[in-house]
Amino acid sequence: MSEMRIGVSGWNYDHWRNGRFYPQNLPRTRELEYITRQFNSAEINGSFYSLLSPGTYEKYRNSAPEGFLYAVKGSRFITHSKKLKDVKTPLANFLASGVLRLEDKLGPFLWQFPQMEWPIERVDAFLDLLPADAQAAGRLAKQHDERVTGRASMAVHENQPIRHVLEFRHSHFLTEEVVRLCRERGVALAISDSGGAWTLTEEVTADFIYLRLHGSPQVYASSYDDAQLRYWAQRIQAWADGDEPGDARRITELNPPRRGNRDVYVYFDNDQHAHAPDNALQLMELLGV
Repeated sequence: MSEMRIGVSGWNYDHWRNGRFYPQNLPRTRELEYITRQFNSAEINGSFYSLLSPGTYEKYRNSAPEGFLYAVKGSRFITHSKKLKDVKTPLANFLASGVLRLEDKLGPFLWQFPQMEWPIERVDAFLDLLPADAQAAGRLAKQHDERVTGRASMAVHENQPIRHVLEFRHSHFLTEEVVRLCRERGVALAISDSGGAWTLTEEVTADFIYLRLHGSPQVYASSYDDAQLRYWAQRIQAWADGDEPGDARRITELNPPRRGNRDVYVYFDNDQHAHAPDNALQLMELLGV
């Protein structure tokens, strides 16, 4: 049976307050708790900008009810600053920063890339580094450096698979070679709708789908209207059923990996004017989530 996870990308936004999405007078300390009761998943954004602490991840885990999952954005130091070059230690630091404390609430890792290009060989090497499960992540985390010494957390209480997602925003990486590399490792290529700000692809490369809806036609700012949400709901249902839309925007002619069904993760990133939570709730209703 497939799972549909629908939520928002981040939750700490001033323009969601004062009754726009968060109830009037809701303390900021309870906003995450509110999010985790409205949706069954959310993307952690702060991990993209800096290394969070074990205590922060523990707070996230404790704030969410049973069955909730967090997707975690990987460090931009790895993807934007280092551009995947010599990133074994930065990856170990990221994994040692406390993310494993999410335990059973740990969902996919999202690796978001900038709108620039570099040799595809680096993608291949990076995929080789990515841990397939929590125990592998814990072992790699032990190779951290002084950046997290004294506050590292690497313990794994129960092993579980770890899923990874790559969101490319440059067409240089949208090639058959990259599709094959991702399929070999079971890594998903994000389906990333931005109203044309970057190329959208619907190539299935893993046993799950990861969809990011950034706003269309205006990235981050546009709300999805009823027709757009019905359009995405139909596509999501096809992917969840192990199929794909008949007009899928593909990179290759390769048949997608065969599945009886697939888990689907959907996150709205059109946070301006609180469109993201509104649209997420509407999509949940359409899909019966």
